[in-house]
Amino acid sequence: DVASGGNLLANDGVCQAIADGFSASSGHLGDRLIAAMRAGLAAGGEAGPLHSAGMKLVDKVSWPVADLRCDWTEACPIENIATAWGIYKPQLEAYVQRALDPRAAPSYGVPGDE
Repeated sequence: DVASGGNLLANDGVCQAIADGFSASSGHLGDRLIAAMRAGLAAGGEAGPLHSAGMKLVDKVSWPVADLRCDWTEACPIENIATAWGIYKPQLEAYVQRALDPRAAPSYGVPGDE
């Protein structure tokens, strides 16, 4: 299921485009949310310029497993979030494992990771 809402949108079709973009996509929830944001932007997005975007994911633990933000850019903040997601997505499970049991988490070879 999906719900979409917003304020200060360019037109009344943006929310439906977001829901349709989510429903038409597949894969990880993060991928589907990026697709939904892109669809909403393609349908008109905000009434004014878009400068910020964010994506917060929750899963089986009591904290967000991803919290990606772009708080100000003249470029497309959705694409900034998509880029960050592309880098973070393959590491997400390892970060969760590190929080649950650091001894069982993969090593990244950084100081303090001995």
